[in-house]
Amino acid sequence: MSLVLGLDLGGSSIKAGAVDIAAGQLVGELESIPTPPGALPVLTQTALATLVARFPKCSGGVGLAFPAVMKSGVAHSAANIDKSWIGTDVARILTAAAGRPGHVVNDADAAGVAEMRTGAGRGERGVVMMLTFGTGIGSALFVDGKLMPNSELGHMDIAGREAEKFASARVRTAEKLDWPAWCERVNEILAAYHAVLWPDLFIIGGGVSERWEEFGSFLKAPARIAPAALRQTAGVVGAAYFAVEQLPA
Repeated sequence: MSLVLGLDLGGSSIKAGAVDIAAGQLVGELESIPTPPGALPVLTQTALATLVARFPKCSGGVGLAFPAVMKSGVAHSAANIDKSWIGTDVARILTAAAGRPGHVVNDADAAGVAEMRTGAGRGERGVVMMLTFGTGIGSALFVDGKLMPNSELGHMDIAGREAEKFASARVRTAEKLDWPAWCERVNEILAAYHAVLWPDLFIIGGGVSERWEEFGSFLKAPARIAPAALRQTAGVVGAAYFAVEQLPA
């Protein structure tokens, strides 16, 4: 069994796991360490190296789900991380940390790819939107199974408010919103996204998805709604898929 290492950099922690690509699932437990303050590049490289060293059985390239618009390994935004990342070759930093080829993909896109391959979106056609609720709101958009990268809909203005500053999981915690109150905000976001893109399915993921049973019944939208099957492991699994797909055909 060939194992590929996937990493997922979030606002509070960096997660890592060994992924069996053939089975499309995590093997063993996730490892995690706190995200360095501000997720500064130098500190982040050290943290990534620490995690990589914990997975000696993983071979080949390493994938990283990263919270920014990513183009050819370079970050083009930095909404919830230090602004010094903008213009930084994140793939080069990952490669240096891992000691082997590193490949970087937008974090929500990674989660979406995993869900479309082996999770809640498997076999779905039409328009599917994956939303991750955590420090911000990440989005991944698929049309007939094809990813439209870097959609970043969490930064869309809705009624004069940036979506992720209104309804992210971090906002729910900071404002001490109970599940019904938070879901009212999320429902407003879903309605706005549906009015523009008319998705057939919303997949709800991110750290908050671990508590789906507590809030899922409060969510309403014109489209179907499903919880992420891979829950908070989706970013790690999707990053591993991305790393493998960068190999020459």
